[in-house]
Amino acid sequence: MTQTVEALSLSIETVLGDALAQSFVRLGELTLIIKSQHYAAAMLALRDHPECRFEQLIDLCGMDYSGFGGEGEWDAARFAVVVHLLSVSNNQRVRVRVFCPDEDLPVVASMVDIWPAANWFEREAFDLYGIVFEGHPDLRRILTDYGFIGHPFRKDFPLSGNVEMRYDPTQRRVIYQPVSIEPREIVPRIVRDESYGAGR
Repeated sequence: MTQTVEALSLSIETVLGDALAQSFVRLGELTLIIKSQHYAAAMLALRDHPECRFEQLIDLCGMDYSGFGGEGEWDAARFAVVVHLLSVSNNQRVRVRVFCPDEDLPVVASMVDIWPAANWFEREAFDLYGIVFEGHPDLRRILTDYGFIGHPFRKDFPLSGNVEMRYDPTQRRVIYQPVSIEPREIVPRIVRDESYGAGR
């Protein structure tokens, strides 16, 4: 029989103890916020403890909370890693969030040794957000070009990018050059007659 989400939350709070910074249930889903220094040990407990048994890592992604909630409303760290786990044995799901303590060099432990499926997910979070996964066996870009500058999912990354690449037939190779797209306003300007909508 499947535990209720509230019962699962109480079990996990007991299992994780001080490693758990916060837990909450929203829209029927349990979210755990783990302290970064206990991240690897907590995830191992979530996989191996008989009350948890989250055998499968379904998803792992990076998050950039820069400007989240409006000016001055967000007081937590900027970068986080969010992991979705599945317990086939207990028919339960859980979301785990861990914040990177350093904004300039966001680092958390790699989960590859615990769930090998984390490998490409962590490479993607590294590529798109610049989050470093300590202990990852092959942390390199996976979606962008090896010469790509920056991390395109960061909120401070320019929409047009930093450089563009194209194939040059005279040099017979791919070359990088400054962005040729003119900066433009992307919010449409709406012009209506003064009588628009009158008489309805």
